[in-house]
Amino acid sequence: MGDHSHSHSSTEIHNHGGIFGPKTELIFSILAGIFLIITFLLESFEFISEPLAIGLYIVSYFFGGYYAAIEAWVKTIKGEFEIDFLMIVAAIGAAYIGSWAEGALLLFLFSLGHALENHALNKAKKSIEALGNLSPTTAFIKDNGELKEIPIEELKIGDVIVVKPNAKIAADGVIIEGYSSINQAPITGESIPVEKSAITYLDNLPPFEKIEKNHVVYTGTINGDNVIEVKVLKLSSDSTISRLIDMVSKVETNKSPTQRVTKKFEKWYVPVVIIMVIVLCFAFLVIDETFNESLYRAICALVAASPCALAISTPSAVLSGVARAANKGVLIKGGKALEDLGTLKTIAFDKTGTLTEGRPKLTNTIVFNGLPKEEFLQMVYAVESMSNHPLARAISRDLRNQNGINTSLKAENIQAVHGMGIKAVFKNQLVYIGNEKLLDSLQLNLTEEIQETLGSLRTEGHTAMLVARENELLGLVSVMDVPRKTVPNTLKRLKSLGISKMIMLTGDHQNVGSAIAKEIGLTEARGNLLPEDKVEAIEELKKRDSKIAMVGDGVNDAPAMASSTVGIAMGAAGSDVALETADVALMSDKIERLPFVIGLSRASKRIITQNLWISLGVVALLVPATIIGMANIGIAVVFHEGSTIVVVLNALRLLAYNDKTI
Repeated sequence: MGDHSHSHSSTEIHNHGGIFGPKTELIFSILAGIFLIITFLLESFEFISEPLAIGLYIVSYFFGGYYAAIEAWVKTIKGEFEIDFLMIVAAIGAAYIGSWAEGALLLFLFSLGHALENHALNKAKKSIEALGNLSPTTAFIKDNGELKEIPIEELKIGDVIVVKPNAKIAADGVIIEGYSSINQAPITGESIPVEKSAITYLDNLPPFEKIEKNHVVYTGTINGDNVIEVKVLKLSSDSTISRLIDMVSKVETNKSPTQRVTKKFEKWYVPVVIIMVIVLCFAFLVIDETFNESLYRAICALVAASPCALAISTPSAVLSGVARAANKGVLIKGGKALEDLGTLKTIAFDKTGTLTEGRPKLTNTIVFNGLPKEEFLQMVYAVESMSNHPLARAISRDLRNQNGINTSLKAENIQAVHGMGIKAVFKNQLVYIGNEKLLDSLQLNLTEEIQETLGSLRTEGHTAMLVARENELLGLVSVMDVPRKTVPNTLKRLKSLGISKMIMLTGDHQNVGSAIAKEIGLTEARGNLLPEDKVEAIEELKKRDSKIAMVGDGVNDAPAMASSTVGIAMGAAGSDVALETADVALMSDKIERLPFVIGLSRASKRIITQNLWISLGVVALLVPATIIGMANIGIAVVFHEGSTIVVVLNALRLLAYNDKTI
């Protein structure tokens, strides 16, 4: 019983097929039931003699006990006592005392439960393995101007593949020709196709993880209506989908806390059951009954006490939960992460790129001195579009999308003023854009009203820049890394799921963090944190709240995520570091997936708890009932095997989980 879990040991032996192929175990079980029912009916109406009835029961024993006997033998010669061993002993004991029908019923229901259990767990495993079918087996490669179809295993880094409309993409890479809508649902779970276009430069390409997402494609995703050409940047064995399959397939090795506790429980429980059964065999020495009656009682107790349901209750729920998450583009690395997520009350978030868009946006344009706004914006665009500074690029990008901007008008003689801003010539006039120091150098004074406006914007988290022409202050522009539109609703949903504390950990100024936290509905914000400060904050929060999750990009936040109870990485598709460091990886860059993950984990935890109550409850009721003679072997068998099937079916409900179920 030491390593019962039918899902492990049993599948190693039973799934080798047999005379009827992969379904041999189920067919043997059905045959055991047929012979049992026919024999029982014929014997009840006295249509056959007792020796013939025993012969037919032996046939039922053979079909019902075949796989259990093989497994019991394999485990016993290793010095391990499996549940299969206890069932075989109980069936032989029943035959010894003449209860052939009860023994055959035990083996029939045990083998049926075993077969259904394996079928159920295989269903969950196949749900995971189905990810492997996402990847195409061949790719079209450009060879001297001609298309040549080759196996994806032969693709090399740097090859250029041609992806036809509505075809699966055969490699992780970057689009170098064409544009299309890509269905990324198989990898990221995103329901809406994502627009992708060719990258404009190929020299000095950054690492795959650093290339902008609108240029990269993943193995197994589906092309839209246009032909695209993709430069291969990862071998098939290193692709995102391969790594995802590999990690999910290892999920069973990472046991949940409940699994570890039940394994420890089984180690001392088995000897106790064996001692109890031996003692009950000799009950005839102290109470008035025959040896056969004591043996019958002992066999009933043995059946009642065997924890089949307990052994399978947690693994079946964990596997089903992980499989469901994988189908939704979420990688959960094992039962520990799944269970821990289900008990969390506190989540810490990185700010940039997690709660916010991850790039600055133009938020305010304020004009002074009655200058027409169109003229002001045109001037700002003409200057900022000539600068490579990230904030300048953000301003020019957002202005470019506004009506009335002439993108062909450019400033000249642009110069960076170190630590202050930039200056340039536009329409033969000097234009300055920068901070207060730049205006001080021009001997321009700020009115009290303008200073209040600047202070107010900065308190709210904006970065403000003043705009002057020659010796006149004309206005200001501000940019900000704005919160994702979906964040407030996501945080509300998390709160409704029982997450009572949501904290921002950011390297930005405390004012910026506090302003955004207030806007989106966080309970707390901690600013001015270096990576090592975030680790300290996580440790402090763990002491306060015992468990905490850290949500980030999995790269910059790796130390803090490693210190947390559960590390959750967003946008992990294509990021090897995120897939390695995180306990949970959201393959898409959508924070709105988080409530689904927390809800699934809560549901998994509930089902694990339900299964434990069912399995232990049946044992707790059945063992005393068999010892005092209230339950015979037939009742013990039905309840014992019935509870095993119930917990497996209960766990399978997780495969259909969505935000509103369970």
